[in-house]
Amino acid sequence: MGYSCYAAVYISGRYVEEHMRETVIVSSRGQITLPAKVRKRLGLKPGSVVLVEERAGELVLRPVGEIELYTEQQIAEWDQADRLSDVERLAIYQHLGAAKP
Repeated sequence: MGYSCYAAVYISGRYVEEHMRETVIVSSRGQITLPAKVRKRLGLKPGSVVLVEERAGELVLRPVGEIELYTEQQIAEWDQADRLSDVERLAIYQHLGAAKP
């Protein structure tokens, strides 16, 4: 079981936000269990996506809104639609004063 502590942040006598800190254990498979209170407060359910960031030796976990998964076919169609014609590409090179590839 982890150690928990809560701290409320006040700036100029005004409540800004509440912080929760809890110690969790990393399993042999590299997994952690997010505390139930955190999952409930943030609306995390099984299958929710959480972004893991490493910042200056710390881990930051942030819930990510619903993500949409795209098929390889959809991605290929978008790539094709975004391709520049030779004329468009040449105009950009000329505008930038760059040499043609």
